[in-house]
Amino acid sequence: MVSLLDSVAPEVTVDTFPHVTTSGDSLTLYNVSVRFRPEATRRILVLTHWDTRPRSDNATDPALQEIPIPGANDGASGTAVLLEVARLMAGVDPPLGVDLLFVDGEDYGPTADDMFLGARRYADNLDRLSTRPVYGLLLDMVGDVEPLFLTDDLSVQAANVVVQKVWRAAERLGYREYFPNRVANRVYDDHVPLIEAGLATADIIDLDYGPNNAYWHTPDDALEHVSATTLEMVGEVVLELIYSGG
Repeated sequence: MVSLLDSVAPEVTVDTFPHVTTSGDSLTLYNVSVRFRPEATRRILVLTHWDTRPRSDNATDPALQEIPIPGANDGASGTAVLLEVARLMAGVDPPLGVDLLFVDGEDYGPTADDMFLGARRYADNLDRLSTRPVYGLLLDMVGDVEPLFLTDDLSVQAANVVVQKVWRAAERLGYREYFPNRVANRVYDDHVPLIEAGLATADIIDLDYGPNNAYWHTPDDALEHVSATTLEMVGEVVLELIYSGG
């Protein structure tokens, strides 16, 4: 991933940091940040998590619950979208500064004490950035074959301007069916530490993965349940947001 980003982006940084879990495991984690138009003073942040969950908590077979999830949707989908966004921005400079952030440790778990680790790391260092983004946009679980991206209650409460920008971009592209103006329950995700640090951040997330969410945190989070068409749609919405001026 880093070598691919190095080949297309003007500035790539890897932030390596440790974390000791509540159970005593010592982790070494890596946040990868990419800057397009690093000289621009007006910037936005688009982030996703590139890690996957190390256990299949929701597997119906107890024998499978300790194996890692493949993470085709929960981790890899947002990563795939942002890698393609980076490739396309390399060909056409965006009209403003764009920071892409691939965070680690979002899904380690099993509890929230050991989740959102990369986002917390970024949030802790937000005020040390040379140029702080004006807002953030999070992509998580954006590859379902039957997509439905509702607005999450926390995003609406803390970053409604961003929500409106994103959902209007989707509507302009003809994707209102998949981005309806309806609010889902509150989502606890990587946008939470950023909001707590004062950065308005909205979450694009599909909370119903498979029939009755049956694929989430199971071995069924696999490529056959991810749609290239959905990934393309989400990528188009992100690019529409960026190239319409953010």
